[in-house]
Amino acid sequence: MSQTEDLLQQETWRFWDQSLSGKSRSALESFASDDLLCHLVGQGQSPATVRTWVHDNTVVLGIQDHRLPFVEDAQNFLRSQGYAPIVRNSGGLAVVLDEGVLNISIVLSEIDKSIDIPTGYEVMLEFVRLLFPEAEGKIEAYEIVGSYCPGSYDLSIGGKKFAGISQRRLRQGIAVQVYLCVEGSGSERADLIRQFYEYGVQGEETKFSYPVINPDVMASLNELLGASFTVEDIVIRIQQMLHHLSTNVVSQSVTQEEMELYLFYLQRVVDRNKKMLEK
Repeated sequence: MSQTEDLLQQETWRFWDQSLSGKSRSALESFASDDLLCHLVGQGQSPATVRTWVHDNTVVLGIQDHRLPFVEDAQNFLRSQGYAPIVRNSGGLAVVLDEGVLNISIVLSEIDKSIDIPTGYEVMLEFVRLLFPEAEGKIEAYEIVGSYCPGSYDLSIGGKKFAGISQRRLRQGIAVQVYLCVEGSGSERADLIRQFYEYGVQGEETKFSYPVINPDVMASLNELLGASFTVEDIVIRIQQMLHHLSTNVVSQSVTQEEMELYLFYLQRVVDRNKKMLEK
């Protein structure tokens, strides 16, 4: 059995579904939740965990995005379109969250064995492939030039990106996060980010090379598979799949005992975000 298969077939999976309850909340709460889970799983205080989450219109900026020459103009553009900008604490560049985008976090521990960065990505790639058997043999992982938040683990079908993966590492815990564009138009989301960078750069020369977005290289899973999935459909699939991967699946949100630690990480994320956006 490969390390990827071994990591997916846990003795116990904890499942925390926030695909409905988290919509109206700030996405900052989700990043605090993943920090909490990294701490708990990494320190052996919780089993390996899968968390599903959805947020209303939000653009999650990367570290480099808040250094755009005209970042205030770019943020104001997003607000004018009904999107709230925040800065995340994991890698990458700007991505779009809305009610048609399902985010999945897989949180693993390095207590017994280290997990290198490529293996973390491979775990999520295999998880997504298992999740969509109708796309068997079609899902590829390589950089899609012209997409937003491009990276070597862009997930695509027929050259069109529908998902991207990032990682967060904290206290021997690893959160591997993916956004899946399930419903709606991938190209419309991409065009929003294309305009964001236009407002943010305005022809200025920059040290960092920001992506030139081509909306035609992005699509949703429904568009790519000719399907009519809802986010809720995929959440149900995830629950069913976890039962195939483990003999014990525990559905559990944050407990009363974990709340104090969660509030600590939430305050840290909020303070950091405020500091970044004020620069």
